[in-house]
Amino acid sequence: MSLNFILLSTIYDNVYGLKMKLNYSDPKFYTGGVPIKGWSKLTYKQKKDALAKDWYVYFSYRNPETKKLVRQTPIKAGVNRFKTKRERILFMYIIKRALIKILEAGYTPNADNSTLISKLSTSNVVDEKETETIPKKVEQPTKVLKKVTPAPLGSPLIEEPSISIQEAFDFALKIKKRSLSPNSYSGYHGPLKQFEKWLEENEISDIKAITKKTVVQYLNSVLARTSPRTRNNARTSLSAIFTTLEDNEIIEDNFIPKIKPLSTKPTRNKTFTPKQESNLQTYMEKNDQLLLSFVHFISLCFLRPIEVCRLKVKDIDIADKKIYVKAKNKKVKIKIIPEILLNLLPDLSNADPEHFVFTPYEIGGEWDVPERDKRNYYSKRFKKVKDHFKLGIEYGLYSYRHTYITKLYREIRKELNPSETRSTLLGITGHSTLTSLEKYLRDIDAELPEDYSEFLQPSSTKRTQND
Repeated sequence: MSLNFILLSTIYDNVYGLKMKLNYSDPKFYTGGVPIKGWSKLTYKQKKDALAKDWYVYFSYRNPETKKLVRQTPIKAGVNRFKTKRERILFMYIIKRALIKILEAGYTPNADNSTLISKLSTSNVVDEKETETIPKKVEQPTKVLKKVTPAPLGSPLIEEPSISIQEAFDFALKIKKRSLSPNSYSGYHGPLKQFEKWLEENEISDIKAITKKTVVQYLNSVLARTSPRTRNNARTSLSAIFTTLEDNEIIEDNFIPKIKPLSTKPTRNKTFTPKQESNLQTYMEKNDQLLLSFVHFISLCFLRPIEVCRLKVKDIDIADKKIYVKAKNKKVKIKIIPEILLNLLPDLSNADPEHFVFTPYEIGGEWDVPERDKRNYYSKRFKKVKDHFKLGIEYGLYSYRHTYITKLYREIRKELNPSETRSTLLGITGHSTLTSLEKYLRDIDAELPEDYSEFLQPSSTKRTQND
């Protein structure tokens, strides 16, 4: 008889013999009737329904008489006090580890385990006393090593469960929502949800599976369907979100700043010609008086469209001829209301101070939507007017601001030199610095030279005129 046959026979007897069988099964998790590995693919309702159910740890123990594993009472231990999937899973891992330790120590269901309880309690007390009696060293080590308790033999390695993309992004958005204005927050929410949808379509569900290459591929898809500017804006929004995730140790590193932005050619709204302005004015007087009033605030107070959308009735002080504007470069700026605009304003004395000046239907009313949506609403409303005159994308509500600043600059320039004109204009337009105003005036071509034809006439013509 060969040695191999004898060895194999002995091994099989040990492996498959009853004495080698454990008296208990490996503890498992009940997670509301849904597979936890596919959590990120579940709908919001499916996740909500799963979290509404009781989660617990369960195991089976071998009946000493029948030798069969029998399901034991589920262990909850307060796990359902936690409201998120991640918190519950982490807590259930702790329960599982402690349960395995107790079972390996000899715990038996429906039996007297007082000796085991005493043994475990004594062991804990001894550990604490030994820790207290360790003599303190004079020299402290330069590096403190964290004590690691090894996992029980036979139990699987316990790792912190990965966080799904939806959980990570929802967490980051909650942080942003508490620290940003509603308008700024919407600049993160939209791009992030689009990225999340793209990741789902590409079957990426773990936040740590997102790499620099992943983000580059997504940004390329954004560029393919939009523009370099939109692609760069998406990159900026995602980078801010990933910084929040890095700060909260959900990811190790925010690599998005290493992705270079694309060069873009900014487009600025053109100023209207006198004829275009006159045609638009006449058309709105007949067809859209509310939109014309909106335009007056942009034209005569030099406000940005979104600043007009922010105005409430209480921000307009008719008696003192002041208007209080929430601007982008400081919390509140005060501007005068010129006499020409005062004569156009309706009576707001009986209006609710908390109502917005502009709504879709009237001046002075409620309008509870985000600021960007308000601005987009009036932009689309004006688009119908400019489409009537076949004006292109280069014209918009901003064109009124450019047009009237240009007109004002040229009128003041008739009496003052360029430096004095810019200084006077600085207090009217709302620019924060003279440098920013000068750049703005250059961009809109506010200053044009005098006719220089005489310098380009032929020499013979000049001599004749001189004679």
